[in-house]
Amino acid sequence: MIEVSESVTIDAPVERVFAFMDDPENHLTVTPSLADVRNVEPLDNGGKRLEHTFRMAGISLDGELEEVERAENERILFEMRGQLSGEIELTFESADDATRLTYTGRYDLPGQVLERVARPFVRRYNERELSTTLANVKTHLEASAGE
Repeated sequence: MIEVSESVTIDAPVERVFAFMDDPENHLTVTPSLADVRNVEPLDNGGKRLEHTFRMAGISLDGELEEVERAENERILFEMRGQLSGEIELTFESADDATRLTYTGRYDLPGQVLERVARPFVRRYNERELSTTLANVKTHLEASAGE
């Protein structure tokens, strides 16, 4: 299993950051390799289930995300199924008028051989992807703070 994790402090209240990250369409805006989000449906736990397409190294990977745990303004845990399996965890910590957002991805690559050969490449690729995504969330939320 590959795990990547990174945090960023955003000059916006935790409720605003949580609401932004809770909307699947916003992930298309901030996640460079996320190509599509579709068939979003609400769940009884207040979360969502959706289908997505993620592009990694020029390869399209289709799958489904389902919120399996949710604590308003604190945490969202997605289970990832499909060509990539694993989980995505978002945690939100309030600090005065700012929010510390931590994004952690844990997943398995398809195929044992692919995993052994590609693990170092995929880890670096996803670390860069995660850094860019968090920088985009910060920029988007801080730029629109006055709106």
